[in-house]
Amino acid sequence: METKFGSKVHIMDHPLVAHKLTIMRDKNTSVKDFRELVSEIGMLITYEATRDLPLTTKHIETPICGMDAPTLAGRKFVVVPILRAGLGLVDGVLRMVPSARVGHIGMYRDEETLEPHPYFCKMPKDVAERDVLIVDPMLATGGSAAEAIDEMKKRGCKHIKLMVLVAAPEGIEHIQKLHPDVEIYAGALDDHLNKNGYIVPGLGDAGDRIFGTK
Repeated sequence: METKFGSKVHIMDHPLVAHKLTIMRDKNTSVKDFRELVSEIGMLITYEATRDLPLTTKHIETPICGMDAPTLAGRKFVVVPILRAGLGLVDGVLRMVPSARVGHIGMYRDEETLEPHPYFCKMPKDVAERDVLIVDPMLATGGSAAEAIDEMKKRGCKHIKLMVLVAAPEGIEHIQKLHPDVEIYAGALDDHLNKNGYIVPGLGDAGDRIFGTK
């Protein structure tokens, strides 16, 4: 779906994504259903986020004849969830790209400044050679996502995408200001952030709803 944010921002325009997000937004949806829907929507957005993966061909024999058939060119891929809520998206990505490696970034927020700080970062040794897909259910202020992108760039990563379920305009603008090279894939573009930094209408605290900790 076209937005005012330009060609680097991709908002899903698909009935399945819209329908599943509506169920997720409902405060009465169970932890089990919420968790399953996170994974399902993650899989659908991954379909779009991998649209530009390069192809080559290999010769195969079908039951009818031989042919030169398209196959992935073998570009290496890593999915990086921002702990903890980002973990809910990993399964959906891996169902689409089973050979992907998984890195992890943990963040804590300074209670006074509200700035995010990484406390854990574990990546494959060859991460600089890989396409990176950072995943987190919510893009609110954009602070955690921007910090995660910084961490990947420090490790030499050059091809980075960010995948979220729901994004606020403020978060997109923050990422575009600090990291204009990073493409953003979102299930929906919501209206705004409230005074507490929650996305409106949003879907609440995604981590609590995925893991049942509320």
